[in-house]
Amino acid sequence: MKFPPPLSPPTCFTHLTHLTHLTHLSRLTRLPALPRLPGPRLSSALLGATALELFVLTGRLIVYPFGLTPERDGTGPAEAGPPAATDTPTTATTATTALPVTAAATPPVVLLHGFIDNRSAFVVLRRALTRHGRRLASLNYSPLTRDVRTAAELLGRHVEEICARTGHDRVDIVGHSLGGLIARYYVQRLGGDRRVRTLVTLGTPHGGTAVAPGAGVHPIVRQMRGGSSVIEELRGPAPGCRTRFVSFWSELDQVMVPVETACVDHPDLDAVNVRVTGIGHLALPVHPTVAAAVREALEAPEAGEGDATAAGKTSAA
Repeated sequence: MKFPPPLSPPTCFTHLTHLTHLTHLSRLTRLPALPRLPGPRLSSALLGATALELFVLTGRLIVYPFGLTPERDGTGPAEAGPPAATDTPTTATTATTALPVTAAATPPVVLLHGFIDNRSAFVVLRRALTRHGRRLASLNYSPLTRDVRTAAELLGRHVEEICARTGHDRVDIVGHSLGGLIARYYVQRLGGDRRVRTLVTLGTPHGGTAVAPGAGVHPIVRQMRGGSSVIEELRGPAPGCRTRFVSFWSELDQVMVPVETACVDHPDLDAVNVRVTGIGHLALPVHPTVAAAVREALEAPEAGEGDATAAGKTSAA
């Protein structure tokens, strides 16, 4: 299966594949290697993406303190459960935006940040979703969390609390980087598929990444590497999984090595991989065009509501 040709950096975000058909995309086959781009064109694209990454990083450092505390309408700290014997106790902060105790047409959206980050990472995405009537909840897990499994259990408790408070049986989740891996573990290994309708991941190392800064210091970073026990667990069978997966991956993501590791590649999962061009890892959750594509993915109808099927990948460029 061939990729569409990538667009040049100046125009790469002026075109966007419509994603309203995402639920019709069924099983994912392994992606072929990316086509080689001409040297000057790739260098120009990489230079532009790197400059954008630095700009985004600066902005994230500025807004980071504002994401450490719950929002005005937040519900306060999540209930802490007993930590695993080998884990550092995990603390978390939850924040909720106007979650009524009534069941609306669409489920709440839970936002889950990446490693050493917080809910401030989703400032652009939050705006895009709330403008279209989506109700949001965010979870801040502690940077001291040592195990993906522990964070996934915390996420599960948070989801149950949201469902009990809103009257919804299911939620949608958007996770960036490590956040997506935590959410996938919850869905695939802890029975979270009964609660999660759609899981959208942004630059998540589904297959493990060779680039893991701090792996020698932080255990949870080691779990993001290829061949880790967590990655191997996620390769295991997942028959009957009810959650649909939409993974956004970028060919210029310098944290995902190889870049295809950010794709969901599992025979038992209903997954579609969305290729993004022209931006890097940090820009994925804050770029307006990606935010619009995420919103469209979340608004796609449930499986079975349409009458067509397609191969499991598309492109956002």
